[in-house]
Amino acid sequence: MNERKENKTIELWEIDGLIERYRGKEGVLIPLLQDVQDMYGYVPEEAVKKISKELSIYPVKAYEVLTFYSQFHLRPRGRHTIKVCQGTACHVMGGREILNYFSEKLGVNTGGTTSDGMFSLERVACLGCCGIAPVVVIDDKFYGRVTVKKIDKILHKYREEADR
Repeated sequence: MNERKENKTIELWEIDGLIERYRGKEGVLIPLLQDVQDMYGYVPEEAVKKISKELSIYPVKAYEVLTFYSQFHLRPRGRHTIKVCQGTACHVMGGREILNYFSEKLGVNTGGTTSDGMFSLERVACLGCCGIAPVVVIDDKFYGRVTVKKIDKILHKYREEADR
């Protein structure tokens, strides 16, 4: 789909093409919301209103979908998403401490985004990488056997890249 807008400016006319692509088809709400999220990095309230009007559905129907599925976000997300595994193996190997350290270091709670828009922090139930627990995923990059020292180095790397 489209590259996510870095400036997060909501231009409702951009959604018109998405709506037209799905118009008249059945079961389009989820894929349409996914496309909108791909465009903006989250699903803005203005987009929900427009989609609801164009599809002749109540906005609550869209919000039922948006709040049921964890893949959807209603607020702007960070440039990088950090997912910290809390599955059994990761929990036993210090996953909770890893999540707490990220939270402390970034100054955000789970589900939050840093004030500079750099990182969003998420807790996930299992990443399926038990053999390298505890595991953290940033965007699509997996980090295994994570320690507090590794977290500082990892965050430093992402911040350095942003400064370039």
